[in-house]
Amino acid sequence: QVQLVESGGGLVQAGGSLRLSCAPSGRTFSSYAMGWFRQAPGKEREFVAAIDWNGDNTYYADSVRGRSTISRDNNKNTVYLQVNSLKPEDTAVYYCAGFCFGVYYADMPRCYWGQGTQVTVSS
Repeated sequence: QVQLVESGGGLVQAGGSLRLSCAPSGRTFSSYAMGWFRQAPGKEREFVAAIDWNGDNTYYADSVRGRSTISRDNNKNTVYLQVNSLKPEDTAVYYCAGFCFGVYYADMPRCYWGQGTQVTVSS
């Protein structure tokens, strides 16, 4: 089966950093745009970042722009999200997504979802 497995979440203090990883299995995602979304308790899932198939272009939500970096290593079939200067409002379950198209555009279809990894930022 095709799976997206996230890792790297945990409990961190405000101002700290963490790096999330998404390791797909069952198929290669090297030809597809990939992204990260998050969902906080009582809120809807929101877009965080996306990256084109070859890593040439990246996209960020205003809430994380300037302190986050999405990257990918297609040789390892892995996507990363680095978040610095973490804030309590960053607390959420973070999900990896595969878009099934090579170049990202706003509101494009998301064909695959991971199960999520919990990020908790304490104040």
